Amino acid sequence: MSHSRSAGPSARPVALVTGATAGIGLEFARQLAGSGHDVVLVARDQARLDETALVLAQEFGIGTETLSADLSDRDGMALVEARLADREHPVEVLVNNAGFGLKGRFLDNGIEQEQAHLDILVTAVMRLSHAALGAMVERGSGSVVNVSSVAGFLPRGTYSAAKAYVTRFSEWAHQEYASAGVQVMALCPGFIRTEFHERMEVSRDSAPSFLWLDAEPLVRTALADLASGKAVSIPSLRYKAIATGAKYVPTGLLQRFQSLGRK
Repeated sequence: MSHSRSAGPSARPVALVTGATAGIGLEFARQLAGSGHDVVLVARDQARLDETALVLAQEFGIGTETLSADLSDRDGMALVEARLADREHPVEVLVNNAGFGLKGRFLDNGIEQEQAHLDILVTAVMRLSHAALGAMVERGSGSVVNVSSVAGFLPRGTYSAAKAYVTRFSEWAHQEYASAGVQVMALCPGFIRTEFHERMEVSRDSAPSFLWLDAEPLVRTALADLASGKAVSIPSLRYKAIATGAKYVPTGLLQRFQSLGRK
């Protein structure tokens, strides 16, 4: 675990992004930096963090911090919680994006794998949101984006169960803290062209090509939805239709599609 800061305090708002060195997290960091935010980048790999921080600082002229932390470890989590709770250097935007995917089905995975999966997808979102919201509500401003998934609307094992928690938690927090000037939103993407599926050794042909989206327009739309006050952001009409239709399709029928994105 380590913490580094590239510049002194500035007048720019600060955004903290977990899982910030690749995929959706990196795109959030880029677009937030492009809109004038200093960024705090959180991931496990210090070398990639340093490289990403340098590129963003040079491209956008913003300040950067890096936090090397494993969010399945409570000590690593505590480091990020402390940064979010820092009243002297407040974080205006939190993006809970750190991801974890298990290719196998529940009983094919070791219990410690499932525990780490739960810790990153659920416990980290809850604890980091708690730390950030305390400071945000106190000062009357701030935003939290919790990267969930359209899988949360579907029966797809513990990943779906975790994402259902994230979406419902975000919807509740959106209503609970709006009057305090704080915005909370769940982002529910589907299949995105990032390293996430590659690390799981899942091929692009494991799902139809029309279901794969790009991170740049996804994040651009998400930030627009956040600015407009939405509680949930679902990208593209195809995924909106899937999320809506899932409410009316029997669970047994939906389970026939569990193999999508697993091959």
